[in-house]
Amino acid sequence: MAGGFVGGDVGKRAELYEGRITSYFILACIVGSLGGSLFGYDLGVSGGVTSMDDFLKHFFPSVYRRKQAHLHETDYCKYDNQILTLFTSSLYFAGLVSTFGASYVTRKYGRRISIMGGAVSFFLGGAVNAGAVNVLMLIIGRILLGVGIGFGNQAVPLYLSEIAPPKIRGAVNQLFQLTTCLGILVADIINYFTDKLHPWGWRLSLGLAMVPATLMFIGGIFLPETPNSLVEQGKLDKARNILEKVRGTHKVDAEFEDLKEASEAARAVKHPFRNLLKPKNRPQLIIGALGIPAFQQLSGMNSILFYAPVIFQSLGMGSGTSLYSSIITSSMLVLGALVSMSVVDRLGRRFLFIEAGIQMISSMVVVAVTLALKFGRGVTLPKDLAIILVVAICTFVVAYGWSWGPLGWLVPSEIFPLETRSAGQSMVVCVNLFFTAAIAQCFLAMLCHLRYGVFILFAGLIVIMSLFIILLLPETKQVPIEEMSRLWEKHWFWKSIVCPPDSGNDDQKQQETKAATVV
Repeated sequence: MAGGFVGGDVGKRAELYEGRITSYFILACIVGSLGGSLFGYDLGVSGGVTSMDDFLKHFFPSVYRRKQAHLHETDYCKYDNQILTLFTSSLYFAGLVSTFGASYVTRKYGRRISIMGGAVSFFLGGAVNAGAVNVLMLIIGRILLGVGIGFGNQAVPLYLSEIAPPKIRGAVNQLFQLTTCLGILVADIINYFTDKLHPWGWRLSLGLAMVPATLMFIGGIFLPETPNSLVEQGKLDKARNILEKVRGTHKVDAEFEDLKEASEAARAVKHPFRNLLKPKNRPQLIIGALGIPAFQQLSGMNSILFYAPVIFQSLGMGSGTSLYSSIITSSMLVLGALVSMSVVDRLGRRFLFIEAGIQMISSMVVVAVTLALKFGRGVTLPKDLAIILVVAICTFVVAYGWSWGPLGWLVPSEIFPLETRSAGQSMVVCVNLFFTAAIAQCFLAMLCHLRYGVFILFAGLIVIMSLFIILLLPETKQVPIEEMSRLWEKHWFWKSIVCPPDSGNDDQKQQETKAATVV
């Protein structure tokens, strides 16, 4: 739970941590994890709405006319419209920018304030979108939603990792992914029914985003700040009081001492973003801030989530059938998240990453081969092949659901030391949202021009990201956050970077010089 300061007695104290699972801790986790539902609901609802005829007729009549003209012809390019994709991607560009402001708020005022601020912005965005009368209002609403996502995604994974005991940190942090998946599933179900409410069903789908935002704001009023953040703000008495309540014991001396030492190290860092570039933080920068959040989107998963109804409809399925297929795929995502929560702290992060990589590559190849053989020639996919396609996509989704989906947030949130944690999480969210926006903006054009080749492209990227994990990520399960830096010191590649051969000699020389000066 404490930060990443390693030195003194920190390594010895970790095994002295005491505590139990309390009702106070459970409440904090439930309310904190609601932040994922905002992200998930938007992922699910945007793809469904952009396939609804009433929405297209109102805002994108040219896309609607193209769709009707090809009603009986399967075509990769039905929805290739950059303004339509801007409706989806604008949220993520806004989130990308806002996460830097969220970093300052999260560090100076606490995780709880960022969570509540994100809820307010998301509520306003849902209201503007529900009442939109032109594309400009749609985009403004999406920008407000994006600010909410930027703040929520910055603060919630940090909150959950800091409030959790080390032994169950993986499962607790994955509540964020579980609520994200549940948000997607709920959105798909809502889209299925609102598609039948003409001509205003799409407004209801977009407006219901205000519900999880309201719940998160109200819950945030009663949400305790993390002891880490309170210590970082100098509120030591309050921090200890919260720590005792969360752990259900007064015997928190060892953990509290680690928190204070980590905070002292954090306060000594005046420029956390610049500190990320130092050699000792190079593994966290490469793996946590750049590699994992980028690869999480380059897997192609969010393209399927954004445009699942559009994809299935393009493959010859009716509007209702395509939305129904989206419900199936999002259900697989929830199933994957539940599996991950149950095994991540036993099997470990690396195992899930590697196994899922093999499964996702195989699924993408099946999708590509199926489309290459039968799709794009002006005929609807035969029913048996359509079933194979849905099964392959579900296999891909469930693998992502227990690997890159939850672990893409868990691993970065647990490997940064306290002094760079807020800045590091901002980088995570920034890189994640940048690639999310880029993929969202480009996917339909890629599908149009690369056709089935886009799925081969994603399969190749998954090969690269699996090798990245195998070579560079050590196992982090059940390792206290304050001991995480020791993993890099023992890793075959990172040890030469974080512990250069002459560093010990330099430290010794500095100590000898200091001693001589004192004498």
